[in-house]
Amino acid sequence: MNITVKDLLDAGVHFGHQVRRWNPKSKPYVYDNRHGISIIDLEKTYDLLEKAAVAVEEVVSNGKQILLVGTKRQAQEPIRELAGATNMPFCVNRWMGGCLTNHETVATSLAKYKKFLKMEDDGSLDKLPGKEGAAIKRQMSRMKRNFEGMLNLQGIPGALFVIDSHNEAIAIAEANRLKIPVIALVDSNSDPSLINHPIPGNDDSTKSIRIIVDVILEAIQAVSSRRVEAPTRRKDITPVTHEPDFIDQEDEPEVTLPEGYEETDFDDRRPRVEETPQVDDTVVVKPATESKESESPKTEEIEKKEEVSSEETEKKDS
Repeated sequence: MNITVKDLLDAGVHFGHQVRRWNPKSKPYVYDNRHGISIIDLEKTYDLLEKAAVAVEEVVSNGKQILLVGTKRQAQEPIRELAGATNMPFCVNRWMGGCLTNHETVATSLAKYKKFLKMEDDGSLDKLPGKEGAAIKRQMSRMKRNFEGMLNLQGIPGALFVIDSHNEAIAIAEANRLKIPVIALVDSNSDPSLINHPIPGNDDSTKSIRIIVDVILEAIQAVSSRRVEAPTRRKDITPVTHEPDFIDQEDEPEVTLPEGYEETDFDDRRPRVEETPQVDDTVVVKPATESKESESPKTEEIEKKEEVSSEETEKKDS
């Protein structure tokens, strides 16, 4: 935010209502009472205003609309200016009961009003008979008061921004029923527990309302500027060139295979065929020297046994 606590003080945001009109639930945001008037704690106002700006950025970044509501005389002009700068739907004359909870019926009336506006633009309204054309014009003037800023409303909004939550109690009740987050400027005579993002402050001064509206405008424009800058950043990025995964045969290095291997053993593109092991029927004949060496101990043992047996037979004969 580009404002300070001193800016809020200079704008008179700290002035609340008379003490006899205060709401006990607003006590956490009241600093003191001076001359029968509640003084709002601007430190808490600044912190909550910063959180409300972050909530607005989240809603707008998700591609949803914020319905701006301010029907009291001091809030009408700032809300119109905010809606004109951000192209958001708004309501400054009278809140239509069921605008959110009975949105299908309201959408039908909006479509009818758009049809009348198209007839007025192409001149077909003037070609109608006198009584029929006059009836449609009277109906259009009434619709203009009710749907002046809701022509660009696309379904249920993503959030509500309200000036004077006490005066717009019906709109807040409908939003709470549909679980739509509410961001509101809350004075000392209002109930902040009904608001998702309360902003304690003076809601009767045009100067105080404008400084709060400017912060909301800054938050919405910050998201819009990031969306505009996103494509330009992509142009600055140099494209990455990918090298081919294959190598030409001319540049392929020569590889010498070890003994016992063939080229097909390293070719992944060909299916490997498991070869059955061949049994070698040939008998390996060992050299005579090896056989003599291996058999020599056995022959010596046999000769010794024969000598012993011959000696025993001689003894018996004798």
